[in-house]
Parts: sequence; structure tokens; C-alpha cells
Amino acid sequence: MENSMTFPSLAEALDRAVERYTERNQQSALQYERAVQVMPGGNTRSVLFYGPFPLAIARGEGCRLWDADGHEYIDFIAEFTAGLYGHSNPVIREAIDRALDAGINLSGHNLLESQLAHLICDRFPAIDSVRFTNSGTEANLMAISAARVHTRRDKIIVFAGGYHGGVLTFAKGNSPANVPHDLLIADYNDLASVQDLFASHPDEVAAVVVEPMQGAAGCICGERAFLAGLRELASRFGALLILDEVMTSRLAPGGLQEALGIEPDLTTLGKYIGGGMSFGAFGGRASIMDQFDPRRPGATPHAGTFNNNVLSMAAGAAGLSRLYTADVAREMNAGGDRLREQLNAVCTEHNLPLQFTGRGSLMNLQAGRHAIRSVKDLLPEGNSVKDLFFFHMVEHGIYLARRGFIVLSMPITEREIRRLLSAFDTFVERYAGVLA
Repeated sequence: MENSMTFPSLAEALDRAVERYTERNQQSALQYERAVQVMPGGNTRSVLFYGPFPLAIARGEGCRLWDADGHEYIDFIAEFTAGLYGHSNPVIREAIDRALDAGINLSGHNLLESQLAHLICDRFPAIDSVRFTNSGTEANLMAISAARVHTRRDKIIVFAGGYHGGVLTFAKGNSPANVPHDLLIADYNDLASVQDLFASHPDEVAAVVVEPMQGAAGCICGERAFLAGLRELASRFGALLILDEVMTSRLAPGGLQEALGIEPDLTTLGKYIGGGMSFGAFGGRASIMDQFDPRRPGATPHAGTFNNNVLSMAAGAAGLSRLYTADVAREMNAGGDRLREQLNAVCTEHNLPLQFTGRGSLMNLQAGRHAIRSVKDLLPEGNSVKDLFFFHMVEHGIYLARRGFIVLSMPITEREIRRLLSAFDTFVERYAGVLA
């Protein structure tokens, strides 16, 4: 294997890694060429693209994936947290099969939606009642709409680096693809920046929307004092606190709001709670959610052909009731904390300016050893380091996100964890000279 002396620079190490990737994945390259003919950039989901071409995944089973060239990988991205149960979990599959046998599109209320709603309300104490959507993006859009109707205000405070869906993304400020809400952008983990916005608009803010851990930004954890401060400010100024737990609800039995002791007015959910199917949900205090009660005059409308589709309802109910129990959630996230500590110990042992941020079953490689409290703390060279990490891990049978994002799923065992740690050891051995 090439060692750190082989590469005079990080850029040259990355170039060589890309060459090896291209040589090994000819069928993925051909699949990409076919896709480019009919899709912009061969892509219909931006986060999945990376150059020179993305892997074409042919199938999955448990915690393993196979690409078009027949390479096998351990799946350490788990559909960007939605695949918590792994691929084709038999309990989920059985629930979906039963739903299919009873008919797919039933054109009315069905027997499954209230079952899943009860499970969600029982698991998240801040949710008195809930409504379903098709994605976390829709859930956040509807929660913001609910806040605007409830407060009769229009301004929404969000955070740099935040991600609340494809039309509510703030990685680089306000994206041109965002919906045209009246948005005020504050700094994450900086309560003073939020105080300033409230002071400038004391009677205009409908809601503060925040992730208790910024996932897409690189698993940047929200400090409890910061989140508690948001709760106090929202209450003081008559605004609602919306916790986006689309990604983080898996990090404790009742989500990070339970672990941190923060009670929001509204919560948005998605990802794994649909059992691997398309899913989103928003819910909260009855006094807010009652606006959607169609029995009330002037009720707020909320439509969606597939909001209560039987596949998502069946898979979600089976997963929450039979698989991701409170004990399993605690065990999985404790295992994730141990893995992150082990990875960071390797970085420390080799005196490398690298760290893994995150919490529980979600973590992200970052450059530098300094505290990372917001996207302002991310180092520019981090992207090249993450690219090199990605190509190395793929070469060694570990599939994760190009941005260095690692996600655990239920089928992952200690054997797979050892494989990941071994692959990271070889990454350090190979590239220590260009990473230091």
C-alpha cells in the first residue's frame, strides 16, 4: 500500500485516490454516462453527486450494499439517517407486504395513520397532536406556516449552516432555491445574535427554527445553554420555538429535546420514523395544531395525496413499536459515542489535526482540533481532507457520505465497527504525512 511518503501534497494524494476510484468503478461510470443523457448532471438529488462520477448502487441487504461493479460495502451512511433499520428488515418488510395486500391507495382515512400518530405522541411528550407529510422538507414548511398563522406574524429566525430541506437551506446564507419567507439569519450557538434580531423586530417574529444538532453542516452540536436561551427568548417575545428533529430524533428515545430538556412549541420529524419510506411529520401543542382541525370554521388547510399513504404508515408503526424501542435507542447511541471516542483517540494518538464531531449514532470528520460551534469554525482545507477520507474508505469497503458523515444503523454490529476502525487506521497510516 502507498504510504505518506508517496505523496508530496494533499492535492496529489487526492488525485491518486480519484484515479484508483475511476479504475475500479467502470460500470458506475457507464451508468452515470447514461443518466447524464436524460437528467441534469445525471442527478435528481444533489447531495448524492460527487465527481468524477458517483457510485451506482445496485442492491442492499442488512447493513451491506453492492454497486454496479459488484463491490461490496458496509453501509455507514444509512440513507442519510433514514435507513436506521437497514435494508429489507423483515419486520418492516412484513408490515409493508400486509399493507400492499390490503390495497395501496385507499382514497380515505385508513386504519394505520392513527396508530402511527399515537406512537409518535407517546414518544415525544411535546407533541400533543401530529400531522403527516411526505418529507422533512414539507414538515418544516408546514410548521412555519402553522407558526405564522398562530402568531399572525411573518418573520422567521433561522441559522447559518442550517438545513431544513431543499427549499430551506442556509449553508451559504439564503439560497436562491429557498421559499420566499421573510427570513432572519442568526449565528448558531450565538445567543447574542438572536437577541439582536428579536430586539430589532420585537413584535414581528413568528418562530425560531433550529436543529438541536446541525446535521448537514457537519454534526455541529447545539449547546444546551444556547437552545435553552432560544426557548426563553421565543417565549418572552411571543414567538414559537420549532425544533427540527428530522435527523436528530433518533439520538434519544424522545429525541434530542428529551435528552437536553428543551420543550419546543412545534417539532418536525422525518427520516427513520417512516420506516424507510417517504415520510415527514409536524406536531406540537394542541392550541397550535388545532388550527388544522377541519371541523373548525376557517381551519388552516393542509393537503397532500400521500400524507397518509399506507406504506409509510405501516412501516413507521412497525419500526417504532417493534424495533427502535427506547432501550435500543439508548444502546445504539451509546455505541455511537464509543465509536466517535475511538476515532478521536486515533487522531490524538497520531497528533493529527482531525476530529469527529457529533453525538450518538451520527458523526462527521472535521479538520482541526479546535472547538467547532458553527460553520464559521470550519476550515477551508477540510473539504479536501473529507474527499480523501471518502475515497479511501470506499476503496476499503466502507460506504459513507462524501462530506465525511458517518451514520449507524441497527444491523451494524461490533464486527462492522472494527472494519471501520481498521479502515481508518490504514487511512492514517497512508496519509499521515499530508494530513499533519
